[in-house]
Amino acid sequence: MQPSFGERPQNPRSVLLTEVAQATQRLADAGVPSPRTDAEELAAFVHGVKRGQLHTVRDADFDARYWEAVARREAREPLQHITGRAYFRYLELQVGPGVFVPRPETESVVGWAIDAVRAMDVVEPLIVDLCTGSGAIALALAQEVPRSRVHAVELSEDALKWTRKNMAGSRVDLRQGDALDAFRDLDGQVDLVISNPPYIPLTEWEYVAPEARDHDPEMALFSGEDGLDLIRGLERTAHRLLRPGGVVVVEHADTQGGQVPWIFTEERGWADAADHPDLNNRPRFATARKALP
Repeated sequence: MQPSFGERPQNPRSVLLTEVAQATQRLADAGVPSPRTDAEELAAFVHGVKRGQLHTVRDADFDARYWEAVARREAREPLQHITGRAYFRYLELQVGPGVFVPRPETESVVGWAIDAVRAMDVVEPLIVDLCTGSGAIALALAQEVPRSRVHAVELSEDALKWTRKNMAGSRVDLRQGDALDAFRDLDGQVDLVISNPPYIPLTEWEYVAPEARDHDPEMALFSGEDGLDLIRGLERTAHRLLRPGGVVVVEHADTQGGQVPWIFTEERGWADAADHPDLNNRPRFATARKALP
C-alpha cells in the first residue's frame, strides 16, 4: 500500500543512523583518529548489538545514553575504557583504568613470534612474556600455539586486576614481579622471550596522544630520556632466560628503528639481530637469537 499524499514512510533505522552520523562529525572535530568507527562502536555497545546490526535498532529503542558515551570519547577518553573491552587478534579482553590498552601494531609482533615458535623443532615450546599488561600477548600465544607453555609477569597491581580477569581459566602462568628479575627458575630453558615494554622517551610526553598520555599508566609508556632504558635491561633478562638458539622479540617505537637491534650485539652473546616493520611498514619490533656456544 502506497502512503497517501503528505504522509512520510516510517524508517525504523533513521534515528540511530542519523545520530551516528552526527556523532562521527563531533568526534572528527575533536581530533579522534577513527571517528566513524568509534561512533559505530559506541552505538553498538550502548544498544547491545554488533556494529553490523545497527540497522536493526528501531527508533523506539534508541538509548539517549549514547550521547553520554560520545561525550566521553569526544573528551579523548579511550574507546576501550568506555566499552570495557579491547580486541586483539582473536581475543576480546577486559580493560580499563590502570592497564595499558593493547594496540593493533602489536598484533604483527605476535604474528612474527608465532611463526618463529612454529618453525622451532620443539614439541612444547616454552614462552615468557615480560611486562604482560592486559595479558594480550601471552593469551594470544597460548591460544594460537596450543602446545606451548606460556609464562607472563606484570609488576603493577592496578594492571594485574585486569590481567587476572583476562587470564581466568587460561593455562598461562601469571606472576607478579619485576620483569628484570623474573623467572629465575626458567633460566637457560626458554625458547621465546617476548615483550611490549614502555619505550616512549620522557622528552616526547607532550606529543603523545591524549588517549595514551592521560589514561594509560605512565609506567607502561615512558622509559628514560631516549625511551630505551627498560629495553636495555630486558636484553640481559632475555639472555639469562633463553636457551642457546632461543629468540627474543621486543616491540619499540617506529622512531627507534635501527637503534634497538644495536642493543642485542654479538659482544653480548646475540646473533641475527634485526628490525621488522608493522602492517603500516614502519619499524616496529626487533628480534635476535641467543648465540650458540
